[in-house]
Amino acid sequence: MNVRKGFRFAPYIAPEQTPFEKLFDIFQELIIHTSGDVDEALDWLRELDKEYELTDEDYTIDDFIEDLKAKGFLREEFEDGPEGEDGEVGEADGGGDLSITAKMERIIRQRALDQIFGKLKRSGAGNHKTGKSGQGDEHTGEFREYRYGDGLEHISMTESLKNAQINHGIGNFSLDENDLVVEDTHYKAQMSTVLMIDISHSMILYGEDRITPAKKVAMALAELITTRYPKDTLDILVFGNDAWPIPIKDLPYLKVGPYHTNTVAGLQLAMDMLRRKRNTNKQIFMITDGKPSCLRLADGSYYKNSVGLDEHIVEKCYNMARQARKLHIPITTFMIAQDPYLMQFVRHFTEANKGKAFFTGLKGLGEMIFEDYESNRRKRLKG
Repeated sequence: MNVRKGFRFAPYIAPEQTPFEKLFDIFQELIIHTSGDVDEALDWLRELDKEYELTDEDYTIDDFIEDLKAKGFLREEFEDGPEGEDGEVGEADGGGDLSITAKMERIIRQRALDQIFGKLKRSGAGNHKTGKSGQGDEHTGEFREYRYGDGLEHISMTESLKNAQINHGIGNFSLDENDLVVEDTHYKAQMSTVLMIDISHSMILYGEDRITPAKKVAMALAELITTRYPKDTLDILVFGNDAWPIPIKDLPYLKVGPYHTNTVAGLQLAMDMLRRKRNTNKQIFMITDGKPSCLRLADGSYYKNSVGLDEHIVEKCYNMARQARKLHIPITTFMIAQDPYLMQFVRHFTEANKGKAFFTGLKGLGEMIFEDYESNRRKRLKG
């Protein structure tokens, strides 16, 4: 009898977390919700500690703060330099303001990527398609089983031989199609994306925090593109009464303002940004929850109307959608609100651009944007 050999798997045991690691997980989430305000995040952490006894006498919140500084996640800034007049540092001398470092900003972006992209990888069959593999020319370092049509140059002989030994044994060596392993590749062609984030006041109205999920999506998308598709570009802009670009490093600090929604200004800026890109593949993602309610006039003043859908403002939006279509820039709208009359506006807007629209709450927003980014990238690079 031919006995097949393979791996033996022991029951999975979750890794033990140190006191620092447990608190660090919570702190990363809090720092996003507080828009980078370290003091507020630590105040929340202390409240959670009181309620859930996160620490003990062997490791306190103060110990955690010192570890954050020692590991380079926090820095302390002083008005009169790093030391007081007597050469000592401390709150009695004015103390220092705590802020997160560039290292911490990167950690937060990576966490956002893991949270969103990890869900896609775990979803398996169904509506979620990660589009991880492709017959491209850029190696990813990841492996998968051989599929009909894969080029022989992509087969990893080392991994395939290892598979054959596991499946058939060393003594009776054979190699068949089921043993073959292929190294994934991606296309080197480029995609330029502008992500528009609505920061009008309605993004925190009605007891629902809509800006935090939008920030997480932006950070995750930025991390995905810079690490997996370094030849692609991602620009981020925010729009309220006006629109302006923000650097990726400022995403954790993004806040909602007392603004109306100037969708036209956001689209104008997005198209200006994309006009300067050399890539032929361009797209706009827009995350919004409210109706367009504001325009900037030629004299610098604002025309605002929050009552219903203003025909003048709406028509300007449709014109921008048509302009983007002429420039071959598809617009994908992720509409958080689900009011029937706003959904109707988005449908007409999408029809004018020949783009796409997703009507969704906050749940699953990140996964949908990731799926659409991957789908658009494959379609436009092959088309």
